[in-house]
Amino acid sequence: MMMIVTQNTMAVERKKRKLKRIAVLTSGGDAPGMNAAIRAVTRAAIANKLKVVGIRHGYQGMIDGDFISLKAFDVSGILHLGGTVLKTARCMEFMTSEGREKAYQQLKKAEIDAVVVIGGDGSFTGALVMSQEYNMPFVGIPATIDNDMYGTDYTIGYETALNTVVDAVDKIRDTARSHGRIFFVEVMGHEAGLIALNSGIACGAEVIVIPESNEHQQDELHKFLSKGYKNKESSGIVIVAEGEETGGAMKIAEEVRKEHPDLEVRVSILGHIQRGGSPTAKDRINATRMGVAAIDALLDDQKSVMIGIANDHIVQVPFNKAVKLNHNIDTYLLEIQRLMNS
Repeated sequence: MMMIVTQNTMAVERKKRKLKRIAVLTSGGDAPGMNAAIRAVTRAAIANKLKVVGIRHGYQGMIDGDFISLKAFDVSGILHLGGTVLKTARCMEFMTSEGREKAYQQLKKAEIDAVVVIGGDGSFTGALVMSQEYNMPFVGIPATIDNDMYGTDYTIGYETALNTVVDAVDKIRDTARSHGRIFFVEVMGHEAGLIALNSGIACGAEVIVIPESNEHQQDELHKFLSKGYKNKESSGIVIVAEGEETGGAMKIAEEVRKEHPDLEVRVSILGHIQRGGSPTAKDRINATRMGVAAIDALLDDQKSVMIGIANDHIVQVPFNKAVKLNHNIDTYLLEIQRLMNS
């Protein structure tokens, strides 16, 4: 159950006396805006008289004790940078009880009282398990370009990634028109098709193929190739979400070449450019809001919660809901995309 955060002065003052040192880490895939969140967590903590430790290389750094002290000036000049200054990694060892025991001993040795985790559902799953095992307060900030976390309308990095795709597809459209070609553009999102769906609407793609509506989208593709393209169009853009559910752009394009040998088909896989780049204003602002809210949550004695944004309000979502429930596609957006190409 989500709840809108309200300030409880007595609880905050009580927690201030207990918390002395907090840690912050980035985990999983990088996302534009992570640095803005690191900056906000650090400065909000320092403003509340807390010491801050940065954990490098995610949970692997927690196991290895790769800790650095963070002061206000250490996070100066990072707001506009993509990636993460704390580095990130995926850590198989942390998935074991032995790995988490090592991590806890490192936190205990460094006298760390609570941890802010900036990442996605895998990162929050690890935080939830460790919090349950060692009664260590963890608060999460959702950062994933897929925007697929339950309980929040927004995850850090999504808007920047979406704008990167739109910019790239607009350029691809120019060459598609010049040569009368159909381009299959593959974007990230093997489990969630929000990038493909929204970039498809923004770019006027003739067809999108996403895991949530794959079978229907394949019918739309067949219809476009058999009728729309040959009768009306001189070029076309088909945006495909990566992964096994859709088959990916290469596989679909190869099938189209066999069925329609007269068509000029090209493939463009955007890949990791979607993760990079300077974060947009919205990513910077919301990352800052979430970073401050994460410290507020810790001061209010919260643990095992994710900070989210719902209807432009800060909310707290229990980890067990954030990692177990799905963020569903807005079916109205699918209808809009079909209407635009009917």
